[in-house]
Amino acid sequence: MTKRYDLVVIGTGTGASGAASRCRSAGWSVAVIDHLPFGGTCALRGCDPKKVLVGAAEAVDHSRQMRGLGVTGGEPAIAWNELIQFKRTFTEPVPPMKEKNFAKNGIDAYHGRAKFRGPRSVEVGGDVLEGRFILIAVGAVPMRLGIPGEEHVLTSTEFLELEQLPKKIVLLGGGFIAAEFAHIAARAGAQVTVLEQAERMLTPFDPDLVGWLMEKFHEIGIDVRLKTRVTAIEKSDGGLSVRASSDGKNEVFKADLAVHAAGRVPDLEPLDLAAAGVKSDKGRLNLNEFLQSVSNPAVYAVGDAAMSGPPLTPVASHDAKIAAANMLKGNHQKPNYLGVPSVAFT
Repeated sequence: MTKRYDLVVIGTGTGASGAASRCRSAGWSVAVIDHLPFGGTCALRGCDPKKVLVGAAEAVDHSRQMRGLGVTGGEPAIAWNELIQFKRTFTEPVPPMKEKNFAKNGIDAYHGRAKFRGPRSVEVGGDVLEGRFILIAVGAVPMRLGIPGEEHVLTSTEFLELEQLPKKIVLLGGGFIAAEFAHIAARAGAQVTVLEQAERMLTPFDPDLVGWLMEKFHEIGIDVRLKTRVTAIEKSDGGLSVRASSDGKNEVFKADLAVHAAGRVPDLEPLDLAAAGVKSDKGRLNLNEFLQSVSNPAVYAVGDAAMSGPPLTPVASHDAKIAAANMLKGNHQKPNYLGVPSVAFT
């Protein structure tokens, strides 16, 4: 069955919802599509649930630091399972609330994986949605590691759903996810190792600040190995063996759990961009300065899917305003990412 809309949005996260709402408020007919629970990465699998865990880790750490300075009592500790259950009180209400709000605002919502079927048409389930404009707001997924045994590595999403925290954890990568999860896990009592192939962690940040942070990593027992490339992961009854190479030397790190923290890429592959004539290069959409596809003027992109600015929720929200304005009134606004702050919650 074919249905026609002014705008079809692929995704239901911050950028997708923001653009959909703005265009709907302008009187457009709007549809949204998502194969995942409605709400996007930040609300369900990223910023918000992570901050719940960070809050608990910080509370425990602060209490420990105040010992002998007016704070007494038993040793504070994180009850991991209780913490995850508490986290779910924030995340589980989001998808039904999102769906209810879409319906309330007159936005048609579809569950399923979206695939392009033409320059202005998308298939989802048994329906074909035709739009005057199509907005790609699919977010990002963990990049492929390209190593033997990578199927044994958990994603950040899976880490946030662990019912119990293993004793030995290896984090593959040295960005935001690695830094934040390392501190959460270490303060929850796990033995944590970070394997980063670059010369330092958190490369977008000031080297002096990162150097100071590395001292704190060491203080709480996090083992950071720089210039270390993971080559393979093997699974046995005794757990995981993470094989790595550094300066020509091979080493094996034993772990109960390995977590992917090596970066994320736009979730474009399932869309069949070629069917819509939407050009991309090395997994990245070719967009002009108005967040519009250079090869298909009916297609725009925002947030992590666009990769025009830092991979942050406020950037996705900013992109949504720009893309919506340009779709509604023609290309006249450009995104401005100057002065966008970034924070690693450690």
